Amino acid sequence: MAKAVFQKHQRVFVKPVGVWAAVEQVKPQWVKDVGEPVRVFYDCGLGRDFTADELAAEAVHEGEAGRWRLMRAKNKWQTPDECAHHPYPGTFPVVVTDEQDWGGWRVPGAEYDRNPAKLEFQARLIVRAPEFMELTESLARLADEGSDLPLGVRELASKAKNILREVRAQPDGGKRPGVRAA
Repeated sequence: MAKAVFQKHQRVFVKPVGVWAAVEQVKPQWVKDVGEPVRVFYDCGLGRDFTADELAAEAVHEGEAGRWRLMRAKNKWQTPDECAHHPYPGTFPVVVTDEQDWGGWRVPGAEYDRNPAKLEFQARLIVRAPEFMELTESLARLADEGSDLPLGVRELASKAKNILREVRAQPDGGKRPGVRAA
């Protein structure tokens, strides 16, 4: 008997074609008097149906955000002379969260020009966010492993658990912990 491995709208890599696609439809193949499907096919909008062994899911591991990098983008609107007061004249920070050097955090040029030092700090902080996440997870695990920790460490571990709970929270009708309505 077969069970569905992928879900509708899930992003998958289609091996025979060599492209990423979304599963548009899950198509179980049923046989009379059998309680479960015999096979499951997946329609990815590429002209034919695929089996589970022809598809691969995105590899997203809990706690592995990847290696984020701070890159510098050229300022198109100002020459280096016009922005000589910036820490890196003629450029602005771009935090890249994808291996292909795209995706992540960028700041509008006008906002960067208002307070470049603040935004440079934010960029460095965002780049280190995966490491802060690992540190927070370690602190939370430390509290779970031993109860003979000093009171201050237990309080920090409790804060770490609350932070992790908020970070991992799934969107719930627009009401997420730690997010205020505008």
